[in-house]
Amino acid sequence: HALADVVVLTSDNPRREDPAAIARAVREGAVGEGARWLEEPDRRKAIALALTEADANDVVVVAGKGHETTQTIGTETRELDDAAVVRELLA
Repeated sequence: HALADVVVLTSDNPRREDPAAIARAVREGAVGEGARWLEEPDRRKAIALALTEADANDVVVVAGKGHETTQTIGTETRELDDAAVVRELLA
């Protein structure tokens, strides 16, 4: 993140953990300063926020889920494909 202007923290598969608590722990464990930190627990909204914050020549990295196409919140597993969300939002 020392090379980032903006960092958007969101949830991955929080299951029964509090997504806000996870984001706080990630932020506290991060090294470096300078980036503007935004938190959006809804992963789809966080991707949209990251794309909205980006300028024309910026690079947006969506990390954490890799090849997974579902997200588990509580005991519910729902479809969520990061790559498909990015394609949809950029269309």
